[in-house]
Amino acid sequence: MTVLSHQTSRIRRAITASILIAPLFTPLLGMQSAQAHEYSALIKARKYAEVERAIGAKLATDANYADALVAKVDLILVEGKVARLDEGVKLAEQCIASHPKNSECHEALGNVLGIKAEKGGMMAGISSLGKIRDSFKKALELDPRNFNTANSLMTFYLEVPGLMGGSNSKAKDVIAEMHKVSPAAASLLQAKFDLKDENVEKAKSGALAVNSGGNAVIAQLQNEIAVEIAQSFIKEKKFVDAEKMFREVIQRFPDSSVAYLGLGRSLQEQGKAKEALPYLEKSLSMEVTGAAFYRLGKTWQALGDKAKAISFFEKALAFTPALGTKTRADAEDQLKLLK
Repeated sequence: MTVLSHQTSRIRRAITASILIAPLFTPLLGMQSAQAHEYSALIKARKYAEVERAIGAKLATDANYADALVAKVDLILVEGKVARLDEGVKLAEQCIASHPKNSECHEALGNVLGIKAEKGGMMAGISSLGKIRDSFKKALELDPRNFNTANSLMTFYLEVPGLMGGSNSKAKDVIAEMHKVSPAAASLLQAKFDLKDENVEKAKSGALAVNSGGNAVIAQLQNEIAVEIAQSFIKEKKFVDAEKMFREVIQRFPDSSVAYLGLGRSLQEQGKAKEALPYLEKSLSMEVTGAAFYRLGKTWQALGDKAKAISFFEKALAFTPALGTKTRADAEDQLKLLK
């Protein structure tokens, strides 16, 4: 089994969050039992050119080195390089051909096919669903402790329409199988299932009740599913509930940049711009994202500082990967108003 870092696993879960039709594979997006590898710190620091060189040097000596092939797929996806998605598919397929029993190779293929399908439009997405599903199924078959893939596969079953391969019963099967290898991970997947079933309070209590036992992989999965629950409150415009949940996440996981971002947004949406500001700045200091730039733009706009608002909106619009369509349109509209 390859040794992918927790940071790289998190990146890959963030990648899979944008897959077609619906949020098929949400961020958190599942975890793997993994150790740090030589590329993780550089990827987290967004030193992509250095990562590319390091991977290239390794592949020059061993063209089929699994870790490097998987990391190269990760790099293509996290950089949002649409023009290189076909290359990513070939790299994942090369990894599988050379290492057919490597779980992460199959997982990488599912990830890149999902993004390629999303970018290719609805028809392309529908035609790829079976292969995406089968890639994750094979990855989980090869490594039942690949929690990242278990999460992605279960989410696939929950989000895809039944006629296209979705199935609540199959999602439950994933949970049942996971219980055999990790009751804690199974409980977290159950919380995710409950959230999809609109039983938010059960999902919340179930996710927060899990004891990771010091296992960083389980802890990260718990962090991400708790964030997903908090984000569901935001979608329902229950900003006070979202605030409470994000505060709970931060108390347990003080290194969760997305939780600081969510808390800042929850406060901002309640009209508490001044209170939101330090949390948004904290999120940006931990991880530079277009969403953090956008929310800081909204916050400084509410606080009456046009220059700072304009600066952050411009940074948000220039950021790669690009903001979502609705958010981008709003940032553009706010810039017009401010200028």
